[in-house]
Amino acid sequence: MATTNLNIRMDKNTKEQAEAIFNELGITMTAAINMFFKQTIRKNGIPFELTVDVPNRKTVKALKEAKKIARDPKAKSYTVDEAFMELAK
Repeated sequence: MATTNLNIRMDKNTKEQAEAIFNELGITMTAAINMFFKQTIRKNGIPFELTVDVPNRKTVKALKEAKKIARDPKAKSYTVDEAFMELAK
């Protein structure tokens, strides 16, 4: 099997933290990167879920309700002290 070199740049702290974990696992940085590439090939994509942080349904609902209340001229308003008193009930 022919091999090739790969040069990458990364934050020093990230490298050191990852290297410490790989050492604990008993593998080298090279072995870890090879595992990542092999899993990428096997999965035909990134071998873990990539997501964008988005609010969950409960948060979205709460944000909509807050906007609705903020626009409602009949909504009761509180000072900070009144709000804490109300919450303590």
